[in-house]
Amino acid sequence: MVTEEDLGAWLAEHQSVVVFTGAGISTESGIPDFRSPGGVWTKYDPRELTFQRYVASADVRARSWKMRREFFAAGAKPNPAHEAVARWERDGRSPGVITQNIDGLHAAAGSRSVARLHGTAAEVMCVGAAPVGGQPVGCGWREDTRWAFDAIDAGTADPMCPSCGGLIKSATVSFGQMMFPEPIELAEQMIEEADAMLVIGSSLSVYPAAGFPEIAAARGMGLGIINAEPTPLDHLADVVVHGRAGEILAGR
Repeated sequence: MVTEEDLGAWLAEHQSVVVFTGAGISTESGIPDFRSPGGVWTKYDPRELTFQRYVASADVRARSWKMRREFFAAGAKPNPAHEAVARWERDGRSPGVITQNIDGLHAAAGSRSVARLHGTAAEVMCVGAAPVGGQPVGCGWREDTRWAFDAIDAGTADPMCPSCGGLIKSATVSFGQMMFPEPIELAEQMIEEADAMLVIGSSLSVYPAAGFPEIAAARGMGLGIINAEPTPLDHLADVVVHGRAGEILAGR
């Protein structure tokens, strides 16, 4: 069985470790993952919250804003795993973190280089009046998510862009929505700068995001995985540790 000491030795072998994180790194911060009891999709049906349905229905948009309020109501804070990742970047041991998460906890912990593959729930954005094909076509307007909550509380049930009148949406990637190109480019850059990748808290079952660890392995980079459960890519890794990320990485 691989131990935490083995993980420490593996980390010490590499000069620059890019980190890849999923929902599991934030469960210790009080944010349930998408599939566990109490997770987001046990209360909201993802088939009803696709990008296409969001664009077409004011009712779907209202349910989406309700979901976002519940997300922020948790008041989640970074845990020792987020803090370790930020510390590695600060100490020059990592070029940054590639994350599937939208919770903003990496930035809150002090990480500066964060490739947010699925966007961020901390902001809202204009996606245009009639976007098609899963592609936002907004004017570029963005604001803190509290702007939308304040507008709804003031009586505007379906907030629209104050700049162009387009639809407003959380700056996250919904089902059926095209991924943002900028974080993908940043992720590729960080992989180029690293000699290893450490996956933390990802089931590695959601593509195309899960393809990044496959790319790292194909390039001959070191690959480590920390996750509560086995993943489909465990066989590609040099080291696999099952457990709670915050406990495993505290103080590293």
